[in-house]
Amino acid sequence: MNLAQFATALLAIAVGLSLVMSLAWAVEQRTGNSGWIDTVWTFGVGFVGVACALVPLGAEAAANIPRQWLLAVAIALWALRLGFHVAGRTACVADDPRYAALRQGWGANASWQMWLLVQKQAVVSIPLVLAVFLAARNPAPALRLQDGLAILIFILAIAGEGVADQQLRRFRRSSAGSGRICQAGLWRWSRHPNYFFEWFGWLGYPLVAIDLSGGYAWGWLALFAPACMYWLLVYVSGIPPLEAHMLRTRGDEFRAHQARTNAFFPWPSRAIAGAMSP
Repeated sequence: MNLAQFATALLAIAVGLSLVMSLAWAVEQRTGNSGWIDTVWTFGVGFVGVACALVPLGAEAAANIPRQWLLAVAIALWALRLGFHVAGRTACVADDPRYAALRQGWGANASWQMWLLVQKQAVVSIPLVLAVFLAARNPAPALRLQDGLAILIFILAIAGEGVADQQLRRFRRSSAGSGRICQAGLWRWSRHPNYFFEWFGWLGYPLVAIDLSGGYAWGWLALFAPACMYWLLVYVSGIPPLEAHMLRTRGDEFRAHQARTNAFFPWPSRAIAGAMSP
């Protein structure tokens, strides 16, 4: 892959994601439910990712077909599982509290500010789709141990996030879950295990993209995908607004939960660790 091909791919990814997020904005404006933004984003990233994985590029395209299909299947499975989960959740609520709080603060400019926000989301999503493209373009002639490890990561990430989502859904449907905080299963080990597994899955793309022999320097750029996802989930659109909402609605109970349970990386709670100490 040369610089012109890389620049063309980068531009196509940016345009594709911008169009996807413009559609997300239009759906949000039409329905009044900002939860559909995340639904459209998930399916859109998956669609653009599959296209980037499968598009032929250069004379070496035939040698890349197994790896291209591996990446296309990985991003498609991620998008389908998460997309339908978010869609089902969104259909059951009137609005997403994170976006609703922003909209309220914007006042009369809410529509324009929302469009700007989703375009920013398109920009920060570029490293994610670019990682899929770079991994699919790795010219290594056969699948390697790294690719096998990436497959394991994809499976664990999708399964882990699915289990976390199911445990939270089951808890909310139970009588004990009304107005309380889920601390069952994986949620006992992390305040946001679904976010952890979401981030964990993006580690697979650099594994496929990077060539430790030095024959594919472009592959190192795929490291921006997990770095970007970690930044988004931990510092921007994931944990901070969600926990601000939880503090408003759960108060001291959630503060106690924060004090004893890791925010992101799964780890025994401080209460469990204290009980196990000699």
